[in-house]
Amino acid sequence: MNNNFDSGNGSRPQFEFFDVTADAGYLAYGSTLEESFENAGLAMFEVMTRTSQIQKVEKREIEVKSEDKVSLLYDYLEELIFLHDVEFMVFSDFKVNIKKEGEDYILHGLFRGEKFNPEIHERRDEVKAVTFHMMEVIEENGYRVRVILDL
Repeated sequence: MNNNFDSGNGSRPQFEFFDVTADAGYLAYGSTLEESFENAGLAMFEVMTRTSQIQKVEKREIEVKSEDKVSLLYDYLEELIFLHDVEFMVFSDFKVNIKKEGEDYILHGLFRGEKFNPEIHERRDEVKAVTFHMMEVIEENGYRVRVILDL
């Protein structure tokens, strides 16, 4: 699996994988918090399958509310895993809007993809869960998020 995924516009990669024993870890980047979350979703599905093979024929929406950015990232990715586990959905297009209301962060997400089909989609690793281990959201020349997935 290629470790770096470049958006093709000459800027930094959308995300990159790093080695973690028995798990999958990655850093996702974005010029905004929303873009870093979108790329975190894309990276997670790249662990599961080749996202370039996913057609954008169905859409799903979610809304999650959390007390901080790290918890919001965790809850967002867990919702995506839920959609995959229950509806067998895989996504390749992610649109996220994040706003702060009082003490909470609220994420509204719109995702496009299709049901996983083993005749079309490459089966890679099964993601069991997102972990809080080493998870972070850093604002520095844009945003960087670190995620470790339990496989």
